[in-house]
This record gives sequence, structure tokens and C-alpha cells, in this order.
Amino acid sequence: MGFRAVVITVSDRGARGERMDGSGPEIAGMLLAMGMEIVGRQIIPDEKELIHQALIDWSDGGKTDLILTTGGTGMSPRDVTPDATREVVDREVPGMAEAMRHQSLTVTPHAMLSRAMAGIRGRTLIINLPGSPKGARENLNVILPALVHAIEKIKGDEKECAS
Repeated sequence: MGFRAVVITVSDRGARGERMDGSGPEIAGMLLAMGMEIVGRQIIPDEKELIHQALIDWSDGGKTDLILTTGGTGMSPRDVTPDATREVVDREVPGMAEAMRHQSLTVTPHAMLSRAMAGIRGRTLIINLPGSPKGARENLNVILPALVHAIEKIKGDEKECAS
């Protein structure tokens, strides 16, 4: 496959070392299992400017094909991951976030509170996942079947999109 991925955990307590990062390793493991190379893992606090800068640093210059964030997608005042993501993407990919929310609603009504989004910056796909390991795993499983095709299209693959 040869795709390069970065996993960014957004957590105040995780960044301070007060909480173990469970979702970042879970996501990285799932990507490794599908043949992606993990070129970066980062834990940063729920600070919009830090998230914004991390997304730009990893996506610009062809460093990575996929950035998955975990955490900061809810409704609390410190949940700003989607806001930072929206500011850096060139184009949104609403179907991915809609699919994740749709499937998550079969598990919990709280899924409708997610503000997670997906978008493209340059040739990098950026997707927000929930902060819990269970939620991150469930949401990533929803989009995995389309992930490789999406990255290929972003990188310029001109093959037909047959189902």
C-alpha cells in the first residue's frame, strides 16, 4: 500500500501525562494491520492553535497521506479539534463524518453530539475520531472500507469509482 499516516491524540490530561493514551495506540495498530506506515504519533492539549499547527506541519510538504486525530470532537468548551480542522482543510468530506455518526447512533444516542469532521488539505486526508478507544475503533471501522480508495483519489488516481 505504501501510505503514510499520523495519529494525533488531543487531550489536556494526556498531554500533561496524567492519563494514558488508549485511543492513539489503538488507531495506530489498526492502520498498521492494513499496511500503512505510521510516520508520526503526537499527544497535544485541547488548544486550537496547537491542533491547527500540528495539522499543517504534518500535511504540508508531502509528509503524510492521512492524519487521524482522536479526541476533542464533543461539545465541551475545550473540544476544538473539528474547529481547528475546519480552518486548515481545503475541502470537506462530509460523508465520512456522517457515516461515522450514523453507525455510532446504533450504539449510543450520544453519537449525535459528535462534531467530528473529515477534510482534505493538499494531498492529505484529515479525519477526526472520538477520544475513547472504543469510539475511535468503532468509528475507524466504519470508514476503513473507503479509506484506501479515498487516499488514492486525493493523490490523483484516475481509475473509475466502480462499486
